[in-house]
This record gives sequence, C-alpha cells and structure tokens, in this order.
Amino acid sequence: MDRVFIEGLEVDTVIGAYDWERGIRQCLRLDLNFAWDNRPAAAGDDLTLALDYASVTARIQAFAEQAQYQLVETFAERLAEVLMSEFRITWLRLKLTKPGAIPAATGVGVEIERGCR
Repeated sequence: MDRVFIEGLEVDTVIGAYDWERGIRQCLRLDLNFAWDNRPAAAGDDLTLALDYASVTARIQAFAEQAQYQLVETFAERLAEVLMSEFRITWLRLKLTKPGAIPAATGVGVEIERGCR
C-alpha cells in the first residue's frame, strides 16, 4: 500500500471546553497519512491521478477556519469524514496535537485510524 503524508501542519481554530477557550483561536498540529495508489499518477507523471496534498491542505485549513468544537476528538472525527468523502480516501491515520494544553507536556491529543487499508 502506498501512502501520502502531511506532517506538522499547523492550523488555528476555536477548540476547547472552557469559556475562555471559546473566544480565542488556538493552534492544532496535524500529522496525516493517507492510503493512495501512486502507480497511476507515477506512470504518466499525471497530477490529476495523484492525491493532491496542496488541495487536501487547503481543505483542512478551510475546515479549521470554520470549526468550533469543544473536543479534539470531535475535530479529528469530523475532519476524517470530510477528507475521506471529498477526496475518495479509503484509509487515513490522523494524529492531532494540541500544544500547550497541559503545561508540563509539549502537547496532548488523539490519533485515529479510519477506513480500510
């Protein structure tokens, strides 16, 4: 199985359960892996057959701009649903880190895997 990945993508969004968090934007860091058969794109050097990570990144940024969830779990689930549906991705792994949420840690978050490999 081929994989396409995006690592360390930072997006700003409204995220958090506390009142003070509801009025600010916070940074989330995303690491994503997608199952994608790269052979057709590589055979003809054809971008239209590749998973266009620039388009995927733009969609993630647009999603984050509009999102207003309390839980990082909800953000991750909804983002996975959007990406799988809109880009016809059959499998993904998404690691979402919320830096600074716990002062003694560099970050906290979730990692989910959805779909079939």
